[in-house]
Amino acid sequence: MPKEKLPINILNKLDEEYIEIIKPIITNKEFIKRKNYHHHEHRSVYGHSLMVSLNSYLIAKKLGLDYKAAAIGGLLHDFYYKDWQLDKERKPLLESHGFVHAKEALENSKKIFPDLIDKKVENIIKRHMFPLNFIPPFYYESWLICFVDKYCSMEIFKEPKELYKYVGLKKEEKDE
Repeated sequence: MPKEKLPINILNKLDEEYIEIIKPIITNKEFIKRKNYHHHEHRSVYGHSLMVSLNSYLIAKKLGLDYKAAAIGGLLHDFYYKDWQLDKERKPLLESHGFVHAKEALENSKKIFPDLIDKKVENIIKRHMFPLNFIPPFYYESWLICFVDKYCSMEIFKEPKELYKYVGLKKEEKDE
C-alpha cells in the first residue's frame, strides 16, 4: 500500500473533542493495522474510516444528533478482519466482501472495543451497507454514516478500470 495522503481539509477539521472521542480507537494496534488494508485504490481502510468518522461527526453535531456515536461508528464501520482486495478466493455473490464485511466489522469491534459499542453504534456498523444489507438502518446516525460512507467512497469512479471489483467481480487472469 503506497503512503497515503489524507486531504488537508480533513486534517484541519480535527478538534480536541473529536480527538478525545476517537483516541481509544486510533491508538489501538489492531486498528492501526488498517493503514495497510486497501479500501479504494489510493485510500486505506484507516484513511477512509477517518474521513467517514470526521464528516459524520461534524454533520451530526450540526444536526443535533449523537455525534459521539457517529464518530465511533464511522471509525469502526469497516473494521473487518483482512484486506479484502488481496483475497483471491472466488465466493458466491452474497458471501462477497460487500455483503459480509459489516458483520465482520461488528464482531471485531465488539471484541476489541466492547466498552464503545452500544445499540446505536452497533446499528451504525451493522447497517452501513444498506441496501446490500437488506434491513435498513434504524437510527438517524446510522443513516448518516450510510450516506457519508457512500459519499466518501465515490472516489472509486476516478479509477473506472477497477470498478469490476467493487461490484463483486474478479478480474480474469490471462494465461501467458
